[in-house]
Amino acid sequence: MVVLAGGTGGAKLARGMLDVVGPERLTVIANTGDDVELYGAHVSPDPDLISFWLADRIDARGWGLDGDTFNVMEGLRELGQEIWFNLGDRDLAIGVQRAAGLAHGERLTLAHAAINTSLGVGAKVLPMSDQPVRTRVLADGRWWTLQEFLIQARGQGAIEDIQFRGADAATPTPEVLAALAGAATIVIGPSNPILSIGPILAVPGLRDAIVNSPAPVVAVSPLVGGTVLKGPTAACMTWAGVPVSAAGLAELYTGLPDGLICDEPAALDDALGTTAGPVVLVSPTLMDTPQARRELAATTLDFATKLAPAASSSSVPRR
Repeated sequence: MVVLAGGTGGAKLARGMLDVVGPERLTVIANTGDDVELYGAHVSPDPDLISFWLADRIDARGWGLDGDTFNVMEGLRELGQEIWFNLGDRDLAIGVQRAAGLAHGERLTLAHAAINTSLGVGAKVLPMSDQPVRTRVLADGRWWTLQEFLIQARGQGAIEDIQFRGADAATPTPEVLAALAGAATIVIGPSNPILSIGPILAVPGLRDAIVNSPAPVVAVSPLVGGTVLKGPTAACMTWAGVPVSAAGLAELYTGLPDGLICDEPAALDDALGTTAGPVVLVSPTLMDTPQARRELAATTLDFATKLAPAASSSSVPRR
C-alpha cells in the first residue's frame, strides 16, 4: 500500500490507512520540496508531519509534536533574532539530528528512517528523493521559499509562477522505486496537487514508475464540498489554469489515476466518467475524526480493488 502525500490531508489519510492495513503494509512517499535549513537544523515539514500523525504525536495545532515547548525560539527572540518559523524544542532536535546525519554523508532517506524509528512508527515514510528539491513561489513580484510564502505571506497574493528547483537533477530513491514496483495499490493523497504532490511527480522517473506499475492508482480529492478547507490550493489550481474542482484535479493528474474519489456529485455528470478519464467515486472526503479517516481509507482500498483487474490487464500505459 503506497500513499503519495504532503501536508495535512495526505498525512490524515495515511493515518487512516495505518488502521486499515497495518504498519507492515504501508509506505508513504513524502514531499520534500518544503524542506528548509535554519537554526542549524534540516527541517523536513512534510515527512515529519506524516511521521507525527502515524505516531499519534501530532499536536492539536495540526503541526509539530504534541506538548512541545518553545524555549529555544524564545531564547533566540531575546537575543534579537527575528523568528518567523516557529519550531518546537523537540521538533528542532529532530532537525538538528537530521542535519548532523546529512553532514556526515548520510542519505536523507536513512536520516528520516532513524527519526521514524525513534518515534515508534512501523510504517515506512520515504522522502521522494535524496537530492534536494526546493519549491519556490513567485507572488507579488517576489520569489518566496514555500515556508516563507505559507507563513510570512500567509499563502496570500496572486501566484505568478511556481518552480521545483533541483527537480531535474534529482532521482527517485531505490526505496521509492521498489515500493512502487511492489505496490498492490497506489494512492495519490488529498494534498495540494501543485505544492505537495507536484514536487513528487516532478522528480524524473517517478511518474513513469507510477504509470508502469500494474497496481491500480486512486487519487483522492483534497476538496471538501467542492471547496478548499485550508491553504492556497485554489490559488495554485487557478495559476495552473484548471478549475478548482474534481475535473481540474483530474486534468492535473492526466494519465495517472485509474480512479478518482471526490465528494462532488456533479463530477459524475462531466467528462470524468468517460473512457478518457478516471472512474469517479463520489464519497465523503472530510477527515475530521479518526473514524472518518478510517472510513475514507477503507473506501479507497475497496475502490482500488474493484479497479485492479482493469488496471493490471491494460496493455496501454496510463499516460
